[in-house]
Amino acid sequence: MSDRRAGAARFPRRRPVQHSERSGILLAVAGFSSLSVGDAIVKTMAGEWSPLGVAALRFTIGAIGLALLLWRSEGTASFRPRRPLLQIARGFCLAGATLCFFSAIFVMQLAEAMAIAFISPIIVAFLSGPLLKEKVRPAVWIATPVALIGVLLVLRPNFAELGWMALLPLISAAFFGTMVIANRAAAGDGSSLSMQAYIACIAAPFLVAAALVGHLSGAPSLQLDLPDWTVVARCALVALTASSAHWLAYMGTMRAGAATIAPMVYVQMIVAVALGYLLFGDVPDLPTISGAAIIIGAGLFLWLTTPRTTKDVSRALQGQPEALEQGAQGKENGG
Repeated sequence: MSDRRAGAARFPRRRPVQHSERSGILLAVAGFSSLSVGDAIVKTMAGEWSPLGVAALRFTIGAIGLALLLWRSEGTASFRPRRPLLQIARGFCLAGATLCFFSAIFVMQLAEAMAIAFISPIIVAFLSGPLLKEKVRPAVWIATPVALIGVLLVLRPNFAELGWMALLPLISAAFFGTMVIANRAAAGDGSSLSMQAYIACIAAPFLVAAALVGHLSGAPSLQLDLPDWTVVARCALVALTASSAHWLAYMGTMRAGAATIAPMVYVQMIVAVALGYLLFGDVPDLPTISGAAIIIGAGLFLWLTTPRTTKDVSRALQGQPEALEQGAQGKENGG
């Protein structure tokens, strides 16, 4: 009996830690699923208003909400970032990623656009060498060409039908990858809330400018007339679901660690396929399914081969928005 008591005293925290990790994973899954719900809501507006206008309105609402939260939480002094140019770069990349992804899901199946966007972790790993002077691991050189094969499989049927528009999710992933690199460089420049507010408040003017340029271009699909109230309501709902998703992912990261919840991001693909079928009648074909499986497999391979020390560092940074923004796939970051 004394041995049992000694053993229990020696490991008193095992069960709470396991429970914390499980609840963290569930919170992260709920957060990432919410992002796909937001994407589906955006797709319901296809043909009703300009995709550039939808992106601008959605992020303007989000930026106002985050700015008010930051002002109430940290005061006016928090609106002075340490490195303004770096924050502008983050906002510009987010704007580019959002414009390309929203435009893509207006003309493509949700699952197809998301499958291609999942190449962004590969892009981040590849760009971390030249931009952050990090050593590019051998696994990156293996995962990158494999993931590109998956992208080509998804693009093949779409490129024949849509032409260069089919490349929009790939361009979005490239913008997002660059944004994550900027997030890493900006780590520690402010609180999680301030970093989200900065990126949203800077991305919003870029998106508004892009929407105005699209309107002036004369393209019928980019015209900005007075939107129906349902469009405004849906944009506000997307901003709300994105903010909720970031909070859930943040809580999941705090409980389980960024390295543990990172693979949970791929639940977005399952939710996207389900919502695409239920709401729009979209059924991914075999090349799309195969390509998505290859891209996700390459991402998981890259995660599994990450040295343990790197995963430990990610746990130490779990209070920073970088881990959340990598999981959010760029298009919804900034809340």
